[in-house]
Amino acid sequence: MSTFSAIPLPLQTLLLLLGSNVFMTFAWYGHLKNLSTAPWYAAALVSWGIALFEYLLQVPANRIGFQQAGLSLAQLKILQEVVTLAVFVPFTLFYMGEPLKLDYLWAGLCLVGAVYFIFRSA
Repeated sequence: MSTFSAIPLPLQTLLLLLGSNVFMTFAWYGHLKNLSTAPWYAAALVSWGIALFEYLLQVPANRIGFQQAGLSLAQLKILQEVVTLAVFVPFTLFYMGEPLKLDYLWAGLCLVGAVYFIFRSA
């Protein structure tokens, strides 16, 4: 039995989503810093290569979450959005060097509300 299979299924889903979002965020936005002078098609090809790793984590995350952990599609989507914001804000602040905005807090609070409503009847 592997160490990962000993982790509860919802947590496996969350960890895989976190990993996939790190790759996704770099695929979607990393080229704005690293490849800003490269032609768009070069940035697209690099981003596509990075996105492969996102999919290698995203697909198992969704399968585990839906088929084994019993999460609904709506729950998976809201969980994905929360994870996206949790990865995107540090990426924006620390990697891209953009300033912290109060709007990040408001967006996070809106997602907390979404999590509440989508999981309250579970």
